[in-house]
Formats: sequence, structure tokens, C-alpha cells
Amino acid sequence: MTAHLNTKEDLNSEYETLLQFLYIAPVGLIQLKADGEVVMINPLATQLLMPIKPDGDISNFFNTIESVAPELRNICSSFSKKRGQICDALRVQLMADIPGKEDPKILAVSLLKLDADRLMAVISDVTIVVKRERQLQQNEAWFNAIFSGVTDYALMSLNHEGKVEKWNLSIERVSNYKPIEVENKPYSIFFPADTADENRLKDRLAEANTSGWSLLESWCVKSDGSKFWGSSIIAPLEKSIKDSLPQGYSLIIRDISEKQDSVNDILKSFYSDPLTGVQNRRGFYDAANIEFDRFTKRARPLSLLIIDADFFKKINDTYGHHVGDEVLKHLSKTLQQCVRDIDVVGRLGGEEFGVLLPSTDIIVASQIAERMRKSIAEAKLQIDGHEIRYTISIGVSTVNEYVTGVDMLIKIADQALYESKRSGRNRITETIPMASN
Repeated sequence: MTAHLNTKEDLNSEYETLLQFLYIAPVGLIQLKADGEVVMINPLATQLLMPIKPDGDISNFFNTIESVAPELRNICSSFSKKRGQICDALRVQLMADIPGKEDPKILAVSLLKLDADRLMAVISDVTIVVKRERQLQQNEAWFNAIFSGVTDYALMSLNHEGKVEKWNLSIERVSNYKPIEVENKPYSIFFPADTADENRLKDRLAEANTSGWSLLESWCVKSDGSKFWGSSIIAPLEKSIKDSLPQGYSLIIRDISEKQDSVNDILKSFYSDPLTGVQNRRGFYDAANIEFDRFTKRARPLSLLIIDADFFKKINDTYGHHVGDEVLKHLSKTLQQCVRDIDVVGRLGGEEFGVLLPSTDIIVASQIAERMRKSIAEAKLQIDGHEIRYTISIGVSTVNEYVTGVDMLIKIADQALYESKRSGRNRITETIPMASN
């Protein structure tokens, strides 16, 4: 039987072994105090966290990661057990301010409570894993769309411009459209007007050309204007060697309304901010990267707003966090009321929000920002017997040839936001990217 360690030399040897393990471990390991102060950290963890804090100060884990995972500190403080797993593989998307970075880095963070004053964080880079998961999810959706409920679908052929070439009974069965209503009409007639602008329609055809298919689950419309939750697939049709006509496409639309609730629940759990209901940081960055990828393939306007509630800390300190939460809910609701369905509103952290505006140039984006600013400035909130008034500052930017990635676009909009706040708040500032940015 092995004797217990009982000498100073044995303890030193054990400690050196632990340090060697920390140094060579294939994941980032951090020992920290309950308040987040870092006690011990291995090189890989330092490497993974440094993009978040370019100034190099990672002495407090919660402070370091607050800009990308503001909820982590609260999750830890609300964990009531004496020890145990606080969270497992919480996914955090980084904004590293690295121009031209094609794929945003995604970390998985697990936290263990060792005792009242000691925590252990395990961090790993799961960027490639997440990318593969998304591809698998797309493939699964593709097969489900083909093999599930095959009797409940509308099938049609489109020409190279995306216009319906032929009508058939399956179209009427699903959407109630008659032949005269669909033939030679763009396939956008099957989708709500504010979700299917000309650029978005062309994007789907281009995606089908590139990937072999374009799959989307979204609202669809029937001939009487009523909506149903549908799955639509566009696939290119091969041209005959003898056929000199442009390439066409097939379009399949399935009514999957019975899946809507479960789909919404899944989307909310992954991509929605639990307080405001808008996109969380992960969902917003996913949408931004998709739109930027579309811009690189087919240049068209794409603008971004970064919005911050002015003096929000004072609201929390004066009236309490409950009132602050109600203000954030009001802010997110107002932002959503000012934009279209195809636009994306997201909470990036704390009181900072982002609004992604596809097919929108900086002139229109600034008009939208001014509408938001004015709506908030004129609002009077009644919360717990208090009349709350507040303002917002906004930074506006747009994509052009100098913008090499989503991180760069957000950084430029952030700089514009800072200028709005420096100039007195309750205002908007436009910044058009230049070569020096």
C-alpha cells in the first residue's frame, strides 16, 4: 500500500507535477477566487483570452470575459451549492478586433466550484466543432425536408431570374394560388414582403449555385395573405449540353407549422437573449457573418448600428436592477419597432445593442438611427411608481471595400458610438470606413 505524502519533498514533487500538467494540458485551465481573481493560469488559457483583452490585463477572469459573456458572473454568484459544476461548455463568441477574420472564434467555458472561495475554469476553442455542427444541422434539415411529410409540399420550377415557370396542383394545395397568380411571377410571392427584398431573393439563388441548394425555415404566405411556417428549398437544375437557355431552379415549399413551436424553442435557447428576447451575442454574430459573406459574393449595401443606453449605471444605482431590466426591455422593443423583419436586433452585452441592416446604405441607416433616438428620448416609462426617461447614443457604419470582416465593421461602429458619447450623448455619429481604419 502506498504511504500518504508526509514530507516537504513529497509535497513539492506533487506541486511540480500539477504545474507540469497545467502547462501541457490540451485545454485552457484557470484557478480563480470566487470574485474572479486569477490565481493560476496555463499558457493555452492565456492565449485564448488575450484577444478579448488586447491590453493584456487578464488578472480577473470575470472582468476579462464580461464583454463577451456578461451573464457568467451572475451564473456563478447565483450557484448555491457548496461545490459542483456551475456550467458546462457554455459557448462564447469572441470579437477579437482582427480585420478580415473569416470565422469568429468560439470558446466553450466550463466552471467548477471547488469550495467557497475557489473556482476552476476550463476553456477550449470549439470554432471548428461549431462549424461542423452547423453543417450537420443543415444536412439533417435537408433530409428532413425531403423525407418528412412528402405529401404536403409545393413543387415548382423557376427560371434563371427566380420567376415561376410552371404551375401545378401542389402549389394550390399548399398556398391556394391559382395558375394566373404565380406563372412568370418572382418566387417572392410566397414570402412576406418585408422578408424577401430583391437582394435576398438573388442571394438564395446564388447560394444554391454555390452550395447545391439553399434551405430556409421561415414564414410563408398564402394567396389570401395568411401566414404559415414553411421550409423552402431551392436547388439548381442542370442544363442540357444542347440547351443554350440559362440555368433554372426547382423550389419546394413545405408547410411545417406543426414544428413551429419546437423550432422557436430551440432558436430561443441558442440565439435569444433571455431578458429582452432579441438575438444574443452569438445569434447576432452568426447573422452578421452570413450577411457579410453575402456582401463578399454579391456587393450590396449593408449597414450596422451600435447603440448604448446613456447613464444606464445611474438608473440601476438609483432605482435598482429591476427597473434597469425594464428599461432594457423597453429599449429592445423600441429598436424592433423601428426596423424590418429582415433586420437583426441583438443585445451584445449589458446595455449595448447592435442592429444589422441588410440592403441599407448609410444614409437610410442614419435615418433609422435618428428615428430610434427620437423615440427613446420622447418616451416616458412608468415603472414601480417612478417616471423614467432616458436617452441613447448610436454609432453608424456601413460595409465598403475597406471593410475586411465583421469584427472590423463592429469596431468602426463602436468608434462612432464612442464619439457620440464623447460629444454629449443622445446623438448619432456616422463613420464611413476608410483605408486607415
